[in-house]
Amino acid sequence: MHPNSLFRVDDRALLEALIEEVGFGMVFAQAPDGPRVAHVPLVWSGPKNDFGGALHFHLARGNALTKHIAGRTALAVVNGPDAYVSPRWYADRGQVPTWNYLALELEGPVRQLEYDGLHELLVTIGAREEARIDDGEPWRADEVPQKLWDGLARGIVGFEMDVRAWRPTFKLSQNKPPEERLRVADALEAQGSPAIAALMRRFAQ
Repeated sequence: MHPNSLFRVDDRALLEALIEEVGFGMVFAQAPDGPRVAHVPLVWSGPKNDFGGALHFHLARGNALTKHIAGRTALAVVNGPDAYVSPRWYADRGQVPTWNYLALELEGPVRQLEYDGLHELLVTIGAREEARIDDGEPWRADEVPQKLWDGLARGIVGFEMDVRAWRPTFKLSQNKPPEERLRVADALEAQGSPAIAALMRRFAQ
């Protein structure tokens, strides 16, 4: 998390939407032979505790974290759009380059899901991602023969992180005057980075 408080966002609905929109992230935890990271699809649950809910993910049974993550505190990271910011886009070029980005860190204890929880997680991920494809008939989990599904499911393990801490960074040039932010946003959009340009305009005030 960036130390500058200007880059904090406390809008929980926006943070939850980021998790669901990106749908993928990294989970870090300590294993006996050192820290390890897994790259995983992520699903956010609704409100579950005072901190907001739980994060669901699955790992290959042979992953270095699978045998050790349950019962431990882990860290999940979701990255949004990012872009290099050139000083050529400022009114005064005598400044240094920087990088604008969105990142969300979530921390909490992890427990292993039973088979029914894993099944629900897999169905949810498939339905969510299929809904984002705008051509053809969406694939459904029930199209897979049960024997094949059960066999593949034995090769993975589902987990739930009970989120106890949120650490977001929305670094979108908030330390610059509004007119500079808008100038940079226009330049980034012209360079092919419309997502972060739109976010900069949203936070330009």
